[in-house]
Amino acid sequence: MEDYYIVKLVGLGVISWAAIFILVRMIFPKLSFNSCNRIVSTIHAFGAVTLSSLSVQDWSCPVCPTASKSSPFQMQAIAVTLAYLIYDLVCCLFDKQIDHANSVHHFVSIIGLGAGLGYEMCGSEMVAALWITEISSPFLHMRELLKELGYKDTDLSLAADVSFAVVFTLARMVGGPYLSYVTLSADNPQLIKAMALGLQLVSAFWFYKIARMVKYKLFKRSTQHSSRAA
Repeated sequence: MEDYYIVKLVGLGVISWAAIFILVRMIFPKLSFNSCNRIVSTIHAFGAVTLSSLSVQDWSCPVCPTASKSSPFQMQAIAVTLAYLIYDLVCCLFDKQIDHANSVHHFVSIIGLGAGLGYEMCGSEMVAALWITEISSPFLHMRELLKELGYKDTDLSLAADVSFAVVFTLARMVGGPYLSYVTLSADNPQLIKAMALGLQLVSAFWFYKIARMVKYKLFKRSTQHSSRAA
């Protein structure tokens, strides 16, 4: 019965996220397909971080207890994000520009979260992963929305870029490796461990790209200021 409830929740979630996207398209008809999807993604990010925070069982050790049975609230939080990832993966197929790295990230995350729901365990590790992966998402989508709204190469755009890079680095390259270590060290199913390692490798790849982006933006801004001073 509980398995049926989770499957039903995921299915309803996919429909709900699609409905939110359609609503956003109706409210902002002048925005591109990609930007409307980013607004939905931002809504999910805030929701995922909130649900993850509320489902932590022990704030003195947020990833504890490890390799344990997931609580009902953790299962619901995971199901909401799993539904979103399925929606977003399908939604990205309708966009003209397919981000292969993002598609791999979604694929790995869907398998990992689906496995967590299937095993009904690793709830503490899963909600910690949701928090770590989604905390930087609003900054990511903000910088892309600013470009479409005409604020590219402005101080506001640079602030969004730097904020995203800092939050992403702290979450994915500090919290991420620690969570991966905890997940790999605990008595978790091999599939969960493989997905945790895969997610960290994708995060490391993105960190490399983000570091290059920030370096380019800062160099470009420095060059512009030097030219104006001359």
